[in-house]
Amino acid sequence: MIKFTKMQGLGNDYVYIDAIHQTIENQSSLAKFVSNRHFGIGSDGLILIEESKIADFKMKMYNADGTEAEMCGNGIRCVGKFVYDKKLTKKTTITIETLAGIKTLELNVKNQQVETVKVDMGEPIFTPEKIPVVAKQEPVKKLKIKAIDREFELTCVSVGNPHAVTIVEDVDSFEVEKYGKIIEKAEIFPNKANVEFVEIQDKEHIKMRVWERGTGETLACGTGACATAVACNLNGIANRNTYVELLRGNTKN
Repeated sequence: MIKFTKMQGLGNDYVYIDAIHQTIENQSSLAKFVSNRHFGIGSDGLILIEESKIADFKMKMYNADGTEAEMCGNGIRCVGKFVYDKKLTKKTTITIETLAGIKTLELNVKNQQVETVKVDMGEPIFTPEKIPVVAKQEPVKKLKIKAIDREFELTCVSVGNPHAVTIVEDVDSFEVEKYGKIIEKAEIFPNKANVEFVEIQDKEHIKMRVWERGTGETLACGTGACATAVACNLNGIANRNTYVELLRGNTKN
């Protein structure tokens, strides 16, 4: 028997397991099983909380297809709430080891429970080899790619995991699955990519839908929201402080 908790951040839902007090084997296969919305628990993936030698805790994150990812913005916020509410820590500033490095979380606690979590996502990465993306220019802007019957211009950035941001006219009606699954696996992305389809409302308001690598379209993506804000500012179409509207809520980046 495995004890688990189901949590979500803006609808971006994961199964969370305390892997400090439980031994979890076959983690990739388990991720695929629990993520299945018909025969499993149903989620965008699996997140394990483990002991760390270099931080307060270690987060291991698996996509719904069983592949391991470097980082998850919504997921790490939920990890913060998990470890405090489950009394694994009394600290309100904690560090989490991820494949994208150590991230620092600030927990806002009320009535002995975490209400909100603030994450220091670190600096965005623009170097093509570190994103990674096959491109000559740095930063990677207006990178043209053809998917089926359309050509897209991509701005590529990493916030711990690879993102490709592209502007569309009407994001609400856009065929995210049709094009997202093609761009995700394009040859220019050695580790695949998360793909953000973005509509600019004005310089302080962006609408975004995301096709997440290894999962498909999700209701929200924390790293994707950050990557989108960075990419739009880089192209001069958004301010440094801007709201990113996702399918299930807003984030300020």
